[in-house]
Amino acid sequence: MTEPAPEQSQQSPPLTDSTAHLLARITDQLGAQLSLVSRNGTRRPMHRTRHPDRPAADGGTSAPALVAVAHGSRDPQALRTVLALLDRVRELRPGLDVRLGHIELNAPLLPDTLDELRGAEAVLVPLLLGRGHHVKRDLPAASAAAPGVRTRIAAPLGPHPLLVEALYGRLVEAGWDPGDRDSRRAGVVLAAAGSRDPDSAQDTRRTARLLAMRLGVPVVPAYASATTPTVPAALRALAARGRHRAFVASYFTAPGRFASACADAVPHRAAAPLGAHPAMARLVLHRYDQARAGVAPADAVSLLASA
Repeated sequence: MTEPAPEQSQQSPPLTDSTAHLLARITDQLGAQLSLVSRNGTRRPMHRTRHPDRPAADGGTSAPALVAVAHGSRDPQALRTVLALLDRVRELRPGLDVRLGHIELNAPLLPDTLDELRGAEAVLVPLLLGRGHHVKRDLPAASAAAPGVRTRIAAPLGPHPLLVEALYGRLVEAGWDPGDRDSRRAGVVLAAAGSRDPDSAQDTRRTARLLAMRLGVPVVPAYASATTPTVPAALRALAARGRHRAFVASYFTAPGRFASACADAVPHRAAAPLGAHPAMARLVLHRYDQARAGVAPADAVSLLASA
């Protein structure tokens, strides 16, 4: 009599990766559904999350508005240029409330823009390139005169490496050849508006040093008003050093009287204002984010002291 064969153990076949992934998804979904049911069997309300800069269902937004503060100019190209820059900012940050306010000469003026934001929160981003009177006096005064708006003031755009990239791009558009081997004859004048505030001049000099490092040639800051040297004087100083092939880098956010006067010194080798260069849009958002994170304007500028 033969003995019955021992029973074979019943083992489940190993799970494939796809099967295990499917089971994990089902488990996660069941867990999520069960989490919405309270102990008494009623369903808990579902809380949806959203991007902090996208509008809520009721039309509001959790992010403060970005108010770009431009100086203003009688040149009609200035307003068009600033509007084009803000369009780029909106493309980079969809859903963010981006507005414009001018210090003078153009509508909308900053007080009117802030009045429209009564009861809301806003970050004022100056489209200015250094720490002059407007940044130190006019913007805080406008904020204090708008008590219905919770405001923070961002640092001016300069100095910053993104500004240098925009300056470099505009110089290339004006004919600067980065591959030119005869750089011993080349130089650049960084033409700025000018200010009596020593901090503003210091910021311009820092940008000039950063641009010189980027280009590998001397960069001399010059000014359209308030201080020296002028652009023609800076060009003569470069020529005295053998730098006869000089370009003018326009250290202006938008066209205007000062920008045109500086460009007239060497019209065939003068770069356009920074305008709506892509690096400018990124820099506006960077200053906005810094202000939201609690970085004070003076702290943001001082980060570039060792650059």
